[in-house]
Amino acid sequence: MTRSGLRRFLIQNANWLGAGVLLTFLSSFGQTFFISIFAGEIRAEFELSHGAWGGLYSLGTTVSALVMIWAGGLTDIFRVRVLGPAALTGLALAALAMALNVWLILLPVVVFFLRLLGQGMSSHLAAVAMARWFTATRGKALSIATLGYAIGEALLPLTFVAALAFLDWRWLWGLAACITILGIPVLIRLLRQERTPQSLATNASSIGMQGRQWTRREALLNPLFWFMTPAILAPSAFITAFFFHQVHLAEIKGWPHIQLVALFPVFTGVSILSMFAAGWALDKWGTTRMMPYYQLPMAIGFAILSVSTSIGGAFIGMVFLAVTAGAHNPLPSAFWAEFYGTRHIGAIKAMAAAVMVLGSAIGPALTGMLIDKGVSLNTQFFWIAAFFLCVCGLVRIGIARALQSG
Repeated sequence: MTRSGLRRFLIQNANWLGAGVLLTFLSSFGQTFFISIFAGEIRAEFELSHGAWGGLYSLGTTVSALVMIWAGGLTDIFRVRVLGPAALTGLALAALAMALNVWLILLPVVVFFLRLLGQGMSSHLAAVAMARWFTATRGKALSIATLGYAIGEALLPLTFVAALAFLDWRWLWGLAACITILGIPVLIRLLRQERTPQSLATNASSIGMQGRQWTRREALLNPLFWFMTPAILAPSAFITAFFFHQVHLAEIKGWPHIQLVALFPVFTGVSILSMFAAGWALDKWGTTRMMPYYQLPMAIGFAILSVSTSIGGAFIGMVFLAVTAGAHNPLPSAFWAEFYGTRHIGAIKAMAAAVMVLGSAIGPALTGMLIDKGVSLNTQFFWIAAFFLCVCGLVRIGIARALQSG
């Protein structure tokens, strides 16, 4: 796509792309990279160890993953202009609850709603909308929509960590609630005329394997889905664990926390470049060639972080993590549409979203438990790197089997 063609694409689809950007940006308040900013304050407030906080976080996140299986399928029934404002309203109330809650027993409940409505539904709505509304330019649409997530990742941690020096952490959660509320009328205005889903048309480019539209049940019975599951779970689990334990990582490495947080915009910048490169590449070549290899940089990144002792080493490791993190935004969403069709994409991607959310529950809980058992993050990062190499092999085998079976 030429520069003038890209400009025309952006202008013609500004409202729908803008809605995707807004949803992914506001999902930040339910993402681990934001919640983990307050890990020290939350653990001190409720007198929790790393393992206990990770366990409570995992509990709330796991339940949200189970609910996502049902809630995500609503995107096949209701339009985004109905579900979007509802999800953001709930997310704002969850952020307000975090600001006001003083009872330990309610902490996993608050986490549940933050994760379900932020990481889960807000991100899911944006991805399903782009996959359904766009066909030939699906990769570019997904990449642009997930810019909101990248913007949030670049700006919010640095801003809120700096603000912690002046404001109580509860006030900052109140600010997050206000920002989310302000986004609701903007989303309503952007979607006052929602784009007609292209998947409703009988278009050959919107069908999946074997020239048909797959239901969620059929997808779950297909081996490819399960070969792909580790690839969906792994980045969510271990990027989440990385951000979740950012305070502890800085402590054991001897880095000031603010120096580590200052690298987040670099992570975001690289992930944005990778995201657009992946979007362009998948529109040109499809997901078949790209899926088996795009997580290799993640393996390299964790290997570097396991041995690095300087903030410069952290910089290099995070660059490699960002390459995969950026590509992971458009590629899996496009993969489900390419291999299983778009008619039931909401229900199918809801299962993938549930796996992703479940991964984000497993990562902090597993790593937190191992920290309490005396296994350092340096050792854990080495084994995480090895796991990503195995994931790449599984994806390659799964896709090859699927192509052979027609």
